[in-house]
Formats: sequence, structure tokens, C-alpha cells
Amino acid sequence: MSKQESALMGALKSIFTLTVIVVSYAVCYTLFHTVMGNPVNFEGGNPAGHALEGNYLGIIYKGGFVVPILFTCFMVVFIFMLERFITLSRAKGKGRLNVFVRKLQQLLAEDKIEEAIEACDKQRGSLANVMRAGLSRYREIQNDKTLERDQKILSIQKAYEEATAVELPSFQKNMVIFSTLAPGAVLIGLTGTVLGMIRAFAALAQSGAPDALALSQGISEALINTALGISGSLFALLMYNIFSTSIDEYTFSIDEAGFSLTQSFAASLKNA
Repeated sequence: MSKQESALMGALKSIFTLTVIVVSYAVCYTLFHTVMGNPVNFEGGNPAGHALEGNYLGIIYKGGFVVPILFTCFMVVFIFMLERFITLSRAKGKGRLNVFVRKLQQLLAEDKIEEAIEACDKQRGSLANVMRAGLSRYREIQNDKTLERDQKILSIQKAYEEATAVELPSFQKNMVIFSTLAPGAVLIGLTGTVLGMIRAFAALAQSGAPDALALSQGISEALINTALGISGSLFALLMYNIFSTSIDEYTFSIDEAGFSLTQSFAASLKNA
């Protein structure tokens, strides 16, 4: 991939991420005002008043303007959770990886390089792409008399490293979304909490009898934003840990398979 193509792909990814965030906020903002802010959720049909008892839509609406931002965090994490599941499922390809690697080792021991490359094409995973790069390099240098055995092994290892460097960025793509929103959702929720407490204390500070409605709304705003911020942070953190563990395991599988097949190549070159 050329530098121009890499720059174009990076720009498209940034546009996609920005589009997801903007569209998610638009959807959440609309739902906040049309569904949660529906007058039927409040006493006397007045959204400025108390929510009906047990009506959670109305209760959440009292969290104020920070609520749609927090719901945007939820939606963005959910969308990129689906994107990561799909991407990593495609990266794993078809079938079990250990069975696939054993099959490649067997084909290599029988010097069936073309069949091994065909098996990689059928598996269609990132591991298969890395293995294919090593097999193709082995096929190119197998009968090259100008290279020593150690040079051939180093050339195969380099092919693995180059192919791995191409595949790994797709694993880490968009992981920054989870690592950013894990603490970010809490901070946004705390912002709403502080604003709610300011409103509550302002109601208490009035001369004469405190404004009970403003006081209750301020407390509701504070508690709702706290709950939503913590929940969003927990969701993002959970997804980050799940995908990080999956990526680490798959990266280890690629390294282990590359080392195993390199040893097989070395044994084949020794016997050649």
C-alpha cells in the first residue's frame, strides 16, 4: 500500500468515526426530546414539572442536556463494538487456527507449497495472509543457490514480519474509541452531576422557602447523570478489555504460527 493510499484510508476512517458520532448524537438528541420529553411522561403533561411516578423515561429526561451526550457515548460504543466483532471475526477466517497451522506444517513437510498457499487463500484470515507471505517467499528462494541457508531463513522471517505489520493495524483500529470513552463518560457524567448540584444549592439559597421543584430537579439531574456516566464508562471499559484480550491472543497465535512454520522451513531447507 502506497503512502497516498494509506493517507486516503486514514482520512476515510476519520470521516467514518466523525459521522458515527454526529449521527449518534442527532439520534439521541431527537429521542431525548421526542420520547423522554413527551408530555405524557409528566404530571399535568408538563415536561418542566415532576415525572410521573415510576415513569423512567420522564425521570431520565430530568437529567438535563447532558443526558443525550451520555446516550451518544453508549451508542458510539455499541456501534464500534459491532464493528470490532465483525472485523475480528473476519480476521480469524474460517475454521480452527490450530488445525489450519497443522495442515500447513504437513503440506510443507510433503513439499506441497502450492497446496499450502491454496489452503491459505481458502482460510481468508489474517493468520492465513501472514502464512501465505512466508510460503510465497519460501517458494521464491527454495532453489536459489546464491543464498545460504541462514539467509533464506532470515528472508522468510522478514516476510512474516512485513505481513504481520500489515495485518496488526486492523486489529487495533478504533480501540481508541473505547479507551477514550471509558474515562470520558465518567467525566461527562460528573459534569452533569456538578451542574445539577449547582441548581440544587441555588434553590436552597433562595430567601424564604426553598424552591422544592428546582431543588428536586437539581438533585435528579445530578444523580441521573452520575448513574449514566458510570454505566457508560463500565460498558466502554468492558468492551475494551474483551477486545484487547482477543487481539492479544490472536497476535500471539500469529507469532507462534510464524515461529513454528519458520522451524519447518528451516528443517526443509536443511534436508534440501
